[in-house]
Amino acid sequence: DRLGSGGMSTVYLAEHVLMHRRVAIKVLPKNRVNDSSYLARFHREAQAAAALDHRNIVRAYDVDNDGDIHFLVMEYIEGKDLQAMVKDKGPLEYQLAAEYARQAAVGLAHAHQAGLIHRDVKPANLLVDQSNVVKVLDLGLARFTGEDRASLTVTYDENVLGTADYLAPEQALDSHGVDGRADIYSLGCSLYYLLTGHPPFPEGTLPQRLMAHQKQQPPSIYQDRPDAPPDLVQICLRMMAKKPRARYQSATEAAVST
Repeated sequence: DRLGSGGMSTVYLAEHVLMHRRVAIKVLPKNRVNDSSYLARFHREAQAAAALDHRNIVRAYDVDNDGDIHFLVMEYIEGKDLQAMVKDKGPLEYQLAAEYARQAAVGLAHAHQAGLIHRDVKPANLLVDQSNVVKVLDLGLARFTGEDRASLTVTYDENVLGTADYLAPEQALDSHGVDGRADIYSLGCSLYYLLTGHPPFPEGTLPQRLMAHQKQQPPSIYQDRPDAPPDLVQICLRMMAKKPRARYQSATEAAVST
């Protein structure tokens, strides 16, 4: 069964013949296999995901190819992503939004401690399973810190319009040089979405949105949720600070605060 597709790949639901375990298989489009940059991105995702083992991160089981068919076998999560959840039911209850953000931060902390930066944290990449456990999905833009790999900049990301709603200011300027604090910014924007039902800067063209993240303060959460807990609003705004040094300095710190 086809689960969905993105700019890079298509995802299928499958069952392992011997183990009777349902898995998600992400397949790179055949027309991209001859494109070395796309192939490198796909294998980078596979390497990054396979290096992680944490309850708040979607597990990768295998990466392989059958001729020119390259694929990643991942844990299949029965549940809903947070973007779909908010679109379906509206902004979340405060305690639930905080708990989902906390779990995502715990998962990101594990990735950061393993030397990985996600670089594409957004509500659509945060899945919630049947037990209300958040699973961070799609390390497609992750890279190993300290390795001199070709960086992915905004201009090359086909899905940048969605990503731009959650993109840290410094990431739009220098994708290669970002650290884990860029993920914290994106998580803050995601929490903002959970609380208000919309990203911080939903209007305008792509360049205008990117510039807004650089220069503007988002509309007050209180405009949408007048009774929002001040502590939670402050946590969200600190995550979304323009300067990395003004944010939580680690995902663990963000998780503890949330």
